[in-house]
Parts: sequence; C-alpha cells; structure tokens
Amino acid sequence: MASKKVVFIAFAIEDERQRDFLKGQSLSPRSPYEFIDMSVKHAYDKDWKTRVKTRIRRSDGVIVLVSKNSSSSSGQKWEIQCAKDEGKKVLGIWAYSDDRTNIVGVNTKVWSDINISNFIDSL
Repeated sequence: MASKKVVFIAFAIEDERQRDFLKGQSLSPRSPYEFIDMSVKHAYDKDWKTRVKTRIRRSDGVIVLVSKNSSSSSGQKWEIQCAKDEGKKVLGIWAYSDDRTNIVGVNTKVWSDINISNFIDSL
C-alpha cells in the first residue's frame, strides 16, 4: 500500500471550525491522506515559522481555506508564500458557500469531495 499523502492546511484562525470540518474528511482509516496544520492563537515568532516551514516541506501539497478572513491573516499569507517557495502544489478551497474571496496567485475552487480528491490524487 502506498504511503498516505500529507496535505498542509493554511487557514485564518477565524476559520478554525472550517479547518476542523476539512480535517474530518481524512479521519476514515481507509483515507489515503492526512491533513496537518499549525494553528496558533498567539503572535507568530521565528520558531513558529521554522516549524511551519518544516511541516510544509514534509507535505505533498497545501490546501488554502479561502475566506474574507484571509486578507487580514498574516500567518496564512506567510504559509502560502512558504508553500510556493518550497515548490509545493497549492489549491484554494472556498471555506464558505457565500464567500468568494480571491487570493492573488491561488487557484481557488468550490469545496467539494471531487475538487479535493482530484488535487490530492495529483500530488
């Protein structure tokens, strides 16, 4: 059996509940992937960035939960830039059905099993 794909989730802390929903999709024991993230509620320090970079390097790809909160999330912006710097595939998923915020340079799609599965299969 092939090893599980590891997907890093970049999200604004205000969208933590949506992150929980997304992570719930990988809980099946037959799921061929797992989600990881570095959610913190306190100010980011250099050590945080080092740990995030390590996790992103170990990931096969990055899913960005995109919402109106993304524009003010410096941590999420840094995670996205780190993923690009590390050459990781990045997919944006709109966190809410009524929010179509765009992040420049992030291809964002509707949250659906097929869009997420296709991305993970492409890693």
